[in-house]
Amino acid sequence: MTDPIADMLARVRNALIAGHKTVLIPSSKFKVELARILKEQGYVSEWKMTEDAGWPAISIKLAYTPDKESVIKEIKRISKPSRRIYVNKTEIPRVKGGLGICVLSTSKGIMTGSEARSQGLGGELICSIL
Repeated sequence: MTDPIADMLARVRNALIAGHKTVLIPSSKFKVELARILKEQGYVSEWKMTEDAGWPAISIKLAYTPDKESVIKEIKRISKPSRRIYVNKTEIPRVKGGLGICVLSTSKGIMTGSEARSQGLGGELICSIL
């Protein structure tokens, strides 16, 4: 697998389209941090570390509205292994005028665009979520 982050986002997107309640993703430190941000921002209801066939995995419980609509409308990978996208503190995009979030990998860890902007940090633009 050349892009494990894109795989994680695709698994979440596919689980939402299929209407699943949970999704199981192979674990890594980066994916754990991404799951933490999704939980903090209210895009997933909870996540926990589990095992899948003896390998560490992340179990993500997806969030839905009372009308059974997904909280996540769009989840998109921006920076890819073939084309890295870096932004400085003034270039951090606002997703749909502030309705969504973007996730950055900075020198101080993985954080949302608004956190990076307030700390005056730039970094690699990982994904956007609406």
